[in-house]
Amino acid sequence: MRLRTLPLSLAGIVAGLAISLNCGPLKVSVVISLVLTTALLQILSNLSNELGDTLNGTDTAERQGIHYSLQDGEISLSEMNSLIAATAVLCCISGLLMIYFSFGTLFALEPLLLVLLGAAAIWAAMHYTLGKNPYGYRGKGDIFVFIFFGLVSVLGAAYICTHSFSLLWALPATAIGCWSVAVLNVNNIRDMKTDAATRTTVAIKLGLKKARIYQTILICAGWILLICFSLIALKRTVLYCYILTLPLFAMHLKGVWTRQDKALDPMLPLLVISTFATALLMLIFG
Repeated sequence: MRLRTLPLSLAGIVAGLAISLNCGPLKVSVVISLVLTTALLQILSNLSNELGDTLNGTDTAERQGIHYSLQDGEISLSEMNSLIAATAVLCCISGLLMIYFSFGTLFALEPLLLVLLGAAAIWAAMHYTLGKNPYGYRGKGDIFVFIFFGLVSVLGAAYICTHSFSLLWALPATAIGCWSVAVLNVNNIRDMKTDAATRTTVAIKLGLKKARIYQTILICAGWILLICFSLIALKRTVLYCYILTLPLFAMHLKGVWTRQDKALDPMLPLLVISTFATALLMLIFG
């Protein structure tokens, strides 16, 4: 289930909750179902990605990252298919409960639109590497990660909790989206050599040097956007405590520019934890 990826998927939700706190108290049932739905969607994505990479021959013994269950023969294809189906059902149940707890009904315009958005999220989670034409194999992963881990995650969480929307919220949402894309990009930089035989990624298209520049732009853009949001919306100095995580991002970039292949693997959890810690500090001091 690649549980080390969960903090990244939860970072957007936590940032959305931090925004929502300024609009009033949060409903515990909504928060719990929101976190559960997000975690289940991430697990669904991870399971689907593993199955897709196995079926497409991407996960081989030469792969630079950690090994997974299908790759090592610890779970069969039929068992993985059953696990994916069960997780998808749990996503649907949890998501519907989340919407019901928020709006008190599923049969109104806003809840129905959110149901459609949830269906799109499930489709995106499953088709990164699965299906006849997976978008993750065509260099489209960055776009989908930005949309669902950034915009949908942050703005969706804020809307579920507050039933309101502000264009200003797009700044932290875009910041989280940039950092989420950066996690995918450093993963793709690490796997450039093995991925080249079966898929196309933005890192492969750019080449190593430009992919590193792209990574730097993503990290810096996220910080610029988040600080701009703070300068406009935040009035108390204590709310800027999230800046304490800035050295972690600097360490990450140093690693990206000085490491290659398997040596890059520690840079993934470092960026995941840095992103989650930033959002968590926003929530704690919000």
